[in-house]
Amino acid sequence: MSMILGITPWPIVSGLICFVLAVFVLFLARHTAHQAIRTATSAIARGLRLGSHSVTHLETRLAARNRDVLLAAGREAKERIIEREFERVSESVRKDLTNYPTLHRALSESIRRIEEDHQNAVDVPPEAPGWVRAVDAVSQMEARNGAANILADIHKSLVKAHKEAMDTYREASAERHGLLRKMMPEWRVIKETLDRVLASVESLLTRSVAIDRHMQEYQDIVRGHDRAVSTLSSSSVVQFFVSGLVLLIAIGGAAINFSLIARPMSEMVGGTSYIGSFRTADIAALVIIMVEISMGLFLMESLRITRLFPVIAALPDKMRVRMIYITFTLLTLLASVEAGLAYMREVLLQDELATGALLRGEDGGGLKNEFLWITTAAQMGMGFILPFALTFVAIPFETFVHSSRTVLGICGIGLLRAFALLLRVFSNGFHHIGKLLERIYDLPLFIPLWLETRAANAAKAERQLEVGTVQEAQT
Repeated sequence: MSMILGITPWPIVSGLICFVLAVFVLFLARHTAHQAIRTATSAIARGLRLGSHSVTHLETRLAARNRDVLLAAGREAKERIIEREFERVSESVRKDLTNYPTLHRALSESIRRIEEDHQNAVDVPPEAPGWVRAVDAVSQMEARNGAANILADIHKSLVKAHKEAMDTYREASAERHGLLRKMMPEWRVIKETLDRVLASVESLLTRSVAIDRHMQEYQDIVRGHDRAVSTLSSSSVVQFFVSGLVLLIAIGGAAINFSLIARPMSEMVGGTSYIGSFRTADIAALVIIMVEISMGLFLMESLRITRLFPVIAALPDKMRVRMIYITFTLLTLLASVEAGLAYMREVLLQDELATGALLRGEDGGGLKNEFLWITTAAQMGMGFILPFALTFVAIPFETFVHSSRTVLGICGIGLLRAFALLLRVFSNGFHHIGKLLERIYDLPLFIPLWLETRAANAAKAERQLEVGTVQEAQT
């Protein structure tokens, strides 16, 4: 800079000369510089836009993949639900159809007895009395033939016969009423039987309605309707957070379980032994908990409650039952070991308290507590129950694994969409930055550009004047 300013004895004049030379050089290279700026910014903008298109394409592929995964998971879950509903309907129908012959026989016997009692309870009309014609014949006889005495005898006979008929009618009515009373239990039996049949039919109708709804949802999933995809997506997000919360609770239970067995494990494997930077006792306690969780997972798979391992689900029933017994036995043994370690932990704690009391010169007998068995039993119970409680972690874990694919896909789609938008913004930004750089480059050249513009305008006006003169001459 000192050399440049030393061209003339006056630094200001030297700087002015250098500025004029720089402006002249920049003016001569203006077209090339504009092309270079435009090319560089356009290349960067096109690269960013190409990257944006690539990210958008990747987002589309990920969305399609996520949609396929979501529909496949929803189809599998819906198939399991429909299969379970059909099993319930089949069980209900089988149970009802198995009892149908007995039911039909009971109804037939009840109806037959009712028909017999009804036939026996029919009121038989009495026969027409024959004394009416006899009285008519006697009334036509003359009095001297003893008609009055005959009528008196007939009256007495009629009164006696009427009394006997009334007694017989009352006995028959009482017998018919007794038969009708005997029909009431049969009617009750028929009513109860038909009520059971009605309940079974209503249950089947309710299940058929549920099956129709599930089948409609299954058809929507198979056809890939947007409404089904939206429903499955929201359901997966809800299941993800709910199962995540349950897994956090299970982690808390595993931490409690770890605290119960970590201390006595240090007495078994040595408290000063390390594997790397971790204590061997902590690693051993953690391995026991992981083995318990694995046994619980295999037990749930063998019971076909979860379906994380298709190999276990495809085992024959006999082998699967054996696996259930084996995993349950191992889980019980590990729970018993944990209960023993929890008891050992309480014993070690009491020994430390007694040792501390002796070192302080206190009476160690004061540490004895008659209610100590309560805490010991509680710790042993927790050590035995927690492994079985952790067994059910397999259910939320399966839900978390299946729903995490959808949730991660949705998050990936959102990130790719945001990244594509950012690339488009940068692409447009570099396009405008190129124009800005051109304007900045032309800023020191305002005088030559102004002179160039004036000269161009003058030349243009002169050409227009010449053209006008030529046209006037031609006209």
